[in-house]
Amino acid sequence: MASVIHFCDVKGKSLLSRDYKGDIPSNAVEKFPFLLVDAEEDPVSALPVVTYNGINYLYISHNNLYLLALTKSNNNIAQIFLFLHKVAGVLTDYFKELEEESIRDNFVIIYELLDEMMDFGFPQITETKMLKEYITQKSFALEKTKQTFGPPSALTNAVSWRSEGIQYKKNEAFLDVVESINMLINPQGKVLRSEILGKIKIKSHLSGMPDLRLGLNDKLTNNSKGVEMEDVKFHQCVRLSKFENEKIITFIPPDGEFELMSYRLSTPLKPLIWVDCKISKHSNSRIEIYAKVKAQIKKKSTANNVEILIPIPEDADSPKFRYSNGSMKWVPEKSIIVWKLKQFQGGKEYSMSAQLGLPSVSIDDPSFKVKRPIQVKFQIPYFTTSGIQVRYLRINEPKMQYQSYPWVRYITQSGDDYTIRLNE
Repeated sequence: MASVIHFCDVKGKSLLSRDYKGDIPSNAVEKFPFLLVDAEEDPVSALPVVTYNGINYLYISHNNLYLLALTKSNNNIAQIFLFLHKVAGVLTDYFKELEEESIRDNFVIIYELLDEMMDFGFPQITETKMLKEYITQKSFALEKTKQTFGPPSALTNAVSWRSEGIQYKKNEAFLDVVESINMLINPQGKVLRSEILGKIKIKSHLSGMPDLRLGLNDKLTNNSKGVEMEDVKFHQCVRLSKFENEKIITFIPPDGEFELMSYRLSTPLKPLIWVDCKISKHSNSRIEIYAKVKAQIKKKSTANNVEILIPIPEDADSPKFRYSNGSMKWVPEKSIIVWKLKQFQGGKEYSMSAQLGLPSVSIDDPSFKVKRPIQVKFQIPYFTTSGIQVRYLRINEPKMQYQSYPWVRYITQSGDDYTIRLNE
């Protein structure tokens, strides 16, 4: 697969590298900064895969870094990109933040991880939990007693993501179905774009080697009417052959927290939280903002921690607020007003008004217009927009036969792009 892995700074200069095969010239990476310049000059036609002098350059960006893979052979590029993202994820788990400074401060442990994660260009161990069992950030003092150092036996087992001998006094499994809603709404309330990004997360506190079976009301696992999911991705613990042949999700889970699967739905949606906002201009010295917000969800549901971020002109000042519920705050460094509602019951409607001074901007100045949209943040527990439901979660440990307790929770929340346009 990959011959060389490089960590490069924002200009494309190599900070650290690991050569796995020895078939790529050491100066090949010197071409990478020029490839980045070409990509910046023509971003429309820029590709994450470039071939130059018979060498393939594949790269991803992460914070202020580029993770670059070089290879000569004709490889599965999706596998290489997946590995680069896995490397970024593992290093983020180790160092909390993966950036240029953390690369320079931790190069010794990074070399150790790269050696364990790939062998002669082929991926090996990519589970952080397993790597942390024998590649640690702590130093160990040598003891006089005999000790056997080495990787955990799980790495050579068929289940490489879980160690043997795990014991809990109370065996529980917590399953969260979390759906994030991205939506673009015009000023009249019409939805221009919407999508649901879903994740099923599990926290496993189970002894031994439990075998789990998950049932959903989706069309992937059920031939009858159900939720039609797209772009489904599974954790490596899921038996893909069983899923492909019998449409059953079965797996031996890693210990602790992990993401079992993710999915996407590009289904038409109505706004869950709708904001009607109007901006009035008064002479050359002030503006007035009036907004109504409505929770367009079932009356028995409640949205928690609602935040409505209303953009204002950059040099607006001296705000005066009136509102029927919640709290309001002016954030001058971001040029926004934040309206917070701790709990927002379905069907309820609240209003606010704000007056702000404009010491230096004329209403005829084109820079006066606020072109940024309103952004909305929220969480709705016990509810999924897609209608997906967990029909069952069966837990079986063939040797121990203990009683287990599965818990299921549903959460719908705003995604990174739940926005409402203002009138121009």
